[in-house]
Amino acid sequence: MVTSRIRFAAEQKAELWERWRNGLSVAAISRVLDRRNKTGVLRIVTLRGGIVPAPRRRAVAALGFEEREEISRGIAVGRSLRQIARSLGRAPSSMSREVRRNGGSQAYRANRADKRAWEQALRPKPCRLALNRKLRWRVAQKLVLQWSPEQISGWLKREFSTDQDMQISHEAIYRSLFVQTRGVLKKELTAHLRTRRQMRLPKSHNAKSGRGHILDMVSIRERPAEADDRAVPGHWEGDLLTGANDTHIATLVERHSRFTMLVKLARKDTTSVVAALAKHVRKLPEELRRSLTWDQGKEMHAHKRFTIATNVQVYFCDPRSPWQRGSNENTNGLLRQYFPRGTDLSRVSQAHLNAIAMRLNQRPRKTLGFETPADRLQAVLH
Repeated sequence: MVTSRIRFAAEQKAELWERWRNGLSVAAISRVLDRRNKTGVLRIVTLRGGIVPAPRRRAVAALGFEEREEISRGIAVGRSLRQIARSLGRAPSSMSREVRRNGGSQAYRANRADKRAWEQALRPKPCRLALNRKLRWRVAQKLVLQWSPEQISGWLKREFSTDQDMQISHEAIYRSLFVQTRGVLKKELTAHLRTRRQMRLPKSHNAKSGRGHILDMVSIRERPAEADDRAVPGHWEGDLLTGANDTHIATLVERHSRFTMLVKLARKDTTSVVAALAKHVRKLPEELRRSLTWDQGKEMHAHKRFTIATNVQVYFCDPRSPWQRGSNENTNGLLRQYFPRGTDLSRVSQAHLNAIAMRLNQRPRKTLGFETPADRLQAVLH
């Protein structure tokens, strides 16, 4: 399909692999990257066998962009390649090859030359199994006998202790099995692995829930003390209230006053949730925008976008610790009076949610000395 061939920018690929390393599923990564389907992400992960590629670096001896700019400026003012080479501490022959391969003195441009060098450096080097037929045969033979790559590697080191060419790490064997673009070991050999897995999965991988793998997650333990003792307004707790047919609304409760806001959600994906929350929070006065505490649900994977849009830092509770959002949990219980389990929340309008929130905010609370959340918040603001 054409959609699977849509290119990913370098920044997107870097984020894709970072999230894969942290255990997100292909579907979750696709949602975070705003891809309509998971085909593109799956293709990239599968081609690499789930193995995160090493970050690219320039060779120490390679020309850098600053040096290429110096060459370009030197040519522009009429300096010879020998003079330019001397100023850079490089061999004149290196300057000559660099300029010749990039169109000559008349056409040389630093940006274009540097980009071309970076792209040409992508050519992969053949791995040890590709170069050593005898070693490749030994590894394949042991895989058929259902030896693990670690057992094969250890056996080779003992059997050929004096022959470095007949030794290989277990990681290199896994790479040759999973990264099929290497074309070294047949894909069918993965069937002899104990797990019969077709690709490398991160140890923390949790494809079902996606919980506990949020990038740059800030723990509730780092939340300001003023939020813990409820002395200062502007610190919120949030969660999703679930209805029938996988429908949801977002609930926000201010810790100082127990003031509640309800937010209609079109979908549960992180892009939809973060956008809807940010839209509502941006309407608040600045003094009521201090922090938000949430559980480790995948709907807040894009929490950094929320913080950039609202200037509100998000803190995450410990796993399975709903009491760390006690006010929010209590409010969600109260909301079941209006939205019993099994209610299709997609049919509830934002206007109706606002009306229910107003009813809660004008109801006296024992914990507030029977003051209403609306009155408590109004007194603080004035």
